[in-house]
Amino acid sequence: MHVTLLLGSKSDMETADKVAAVLREFDIPSETVVASAHKVPEKVVELVRNLNEDPEPRVIITVVGMSNGLAGVVAGSSVHPVINCPPFKNLEEYMVDLNSSLRMPSDVPVMTVLHPKNAALAAVRIFAERNSDLREKLVKRIAKIKASY
Repeated sequence: MHVTLLLGSKSDMETADKVAAVLREFDIPSETVVASAHKVPEKVVELVRNLNEDPEPRVIITVVGMSNGLAGVVAGSSVHPVINCPPFKNLEEYMVDLNSSLRMPSDVPVMTVLHPKNAALAAVRIFAERNSDLREKLVKRIAKIKASY
């Protein structure tokens, strides 16, 4: 099991670091790759092709703002689940960029999760469906959160 964090630019690293921190809590390895769908589409296509050939269970989390082509390009060709976690610096940026993350064409399944921690936890839940050890860690984390309220 592995998560590939795919960023549109280096400026998205802060959000990706937040996702990776939660993944580390569950001992899920991740790698971070910067590859803009607009500036280096051939790099994105090659990356997705290579990930599709890897039989290891995988989730791809895209982190990209502005005109989000990356999540759609990845989901259009990937056999792995794609979660999009768009970064935003302020409410105005959020309101403008959100539509490009939510409106995907048919047959391009992208799940958009706005909070970096929740994007990581969504990936954990996907893996936990088939991994009993991970599922147990998740159950304990949920119980701990519930006990704190």
